[in-house]
Order: sequence, then C-alpha cells, then structure tokens
Amino acid sequence: MKFFVDTAEIDEIKDMADSGLLDGVTTNPSLIAKSGRNFKDVILEICDIVDGPVSAEVASTDYETMRKEGLEIAKWAENIAVKVPLTEAGLKVCKELSDQGTMVNVTLCFSASQAILAAKAGATFISPFVGRLDDISQDGLGLISDICRIYDNYPDFHTEVLVASIRNPLHIVEAAKMGAHVMTAPPKVIKQLYKHPLTESGLAAFVDDWAKTGQSIL
Repeated sequence: MKFFVDTAEIDEIKDMADSGLLDGVTTNPSLIAKSGRNFKDVILEICDIVDGPVSAEVASTDYETMRKEGLEIAKWAENIAVKVPLTEAGLKVCKELSDQGTMVNVTLCFSASQAILAAKAGATFISPFVGRLDDISQDGLGLISDICRIYDNYPDFHTEVLVASIRNPLHIVEAAKMGAHVMTAPPKVIKQLYKHPLTESGLAAFVDDWAKTGQSIL
C-alpha cells in the first residue's frame, strides 16, 4: 500500500518524507486555505520535496473553467495529479487530461457506481471518503471493498483506489486487507500506526535494564 499524507503544511510533509514512509501528498482547497499561503507556491514547494504524486485540486465546478484550471495546474510540475470532483463536468475534464498523459485524482467518491465512472474516464486515482460515510452511519470500508472487487474484475481498469477521509489506523489496516492501492491520512493518524502499549512497555523495560548495567555504547 502506498502512503500519501493529507496536508498542505510543509513542515509536516518534510517530516514524513524524512521517515521514508511518504509516497505522495494530497491537498484540497480547505487544506490550502488553512495554510494561509498562495496555492501555487504551496504546490510547487511540495513537489520539490516529494517525488511521488502531489494532488492539486481545481477550484471551479463548471466544465470550461475546470478544464482551464486543470490544464494550468498540470503545467506546474511533472508529478502533479490534477484533482477534480466526481461530477459530470469533472469526469469530462478527467478524460481529457488523462488522454493527454496527466495524472488525475477524482475526489469526493461515495458510491461504487461513481467509482466505475471514474475508471472509465481514465482516472489515475479514485478517492472514496471512508470517514464521511461512517459519519452518516454508512459503511465506508464496505465501499472500499466493493470498489476493489469491481476493479479486480476488469483488467482494463487501471485506476488505483486511494482511500481518503481516514480517521484512525483501523481504516488503514482494513483497507490494506482489501487490496486498496493507496491511503491518504493526516500526519497524526499515520503516526498512530507506530503506537502499541506492548512496544512502549517493552522499550521502557529494556531502557531500565540497560541503565542498571552502568554501560554506554558511545
């Protein structure tokens, strides 16, 4: 499973990149707004840090403007994935950009039927939102399972399932079991994967026993 981090904060991205765990970055208009910085400046800086795909989202909803925005964003760096919403206009833009060799991340997916459309439009990534479905008492991970099963049935589909709106480590583990290609999560959720009480208690015991020896490696 590829690990993307969902943030527009440069320091967080650098920290994740230094860990060796980072395969890409996803952003959205809300994350850019939270950063308080210029959109293009942020995306270019991220692209310099990360070799993998960096999702940068269009800001409009009509086809003509979305198309122009997508073409402009695609020029900024080779590793940009233009992010478009799962609407009729968004999929039309997806098809055009994909045909030109641009990576496209189709976002705000909430059903398997939408995911089929995105794959047929040539999307590089489909982003189903697990946590937002869970929030309204629907089965977010069930959607991931359905999409993975459907995509596996059709070798001509090359769209990768990018699990988004992840709220906890269990979402990541269960999606990995289902064969999802990518997950994207905030840094704090990714760092929770390190944690286990037995690791912490075991390490504390090792440190305490070593201190009793009075030795030093350095």
